[in-house]
Amino acid sequence: MTILAIDTSNYTLGIALLNEETVIGEYITNVKVNHSVRAMPAIEALMKDCSISPKQLTKIVVAKGPGSYTGVRIGVTIAKTLAWSLNIPIVGISSLEILTASVGRYFTGYISPLFDARRGQIYTGLYQYQNGDLQTIYKDQNVLTINWIDTLKSLDKPILFVGNDLPIHREVIERELGEKALFAEITEHNPRPSELGLLGKTRPTEEIHSFVPNYIRLAEAEVKWMEANQIEETK
Repeated sequence: MTILAIDTSNYTLGIALLNEETVIGEYITNVKVNHSVRAMPAIEALMKDCSISPKQLTKIVVAKGPGSYTGVRIGVTIAKTLAWSLNIPIVGISSLEILTASVGRYFTGYISPLFDARRGQIYTGLYQYQNGDLQTIYKDQNVLTINWIDTLKSLDKPILFVGNDLPIHREVIERELGEKALFAEITEHNPRPSELGLLGKTRPTEEIHSFVPNYIRLAEAEVKWMEANQIEETK
């Protein structure tokens, strides 16, 4: 088995190659540059450096969101195209779950990965490792930061927060949760594409043509379009 993992769902661009026993290669950057320009060259360069040909790939694993609408769409489109052209299976994994796996495997409390969703909102969920398996406590959602904190206040274990957008929300988290809140180091905020590949190793595959990103919420332009058309229909 040779897995290609692709994550373009946020500013972090992550590509990894792994098999049953080894992470063959991994590429990560965290810069504000369009992934549509950089993703395929990064894949090609990593495969060349690792002496892996497309015919050797047996599975594609991709971050399916939430995150940047454009970023998520780019990764899923590349993954679907490769899976279809190579006739190999594709697996989609939550972008928040990847971030959790990158930092929380040996943490005994809860993990709350997060991405900023603007206007005081975050994309987040709540996870915990139990007997070596990653368990979902609260499913991925788009929520006001303060409302999420209220949900977490009743928990009986510390909560580890992780994500490159954490500085935007850290002050209110610290103020409201106090010592219950723990924060990952900056070296841990980039989701690891090798963890993405590992998560997708045994997960159920997707039907290529019907597989779509998980945006959680509509893009602002889509919301405005729907509101405008609803208004027109009621006139």
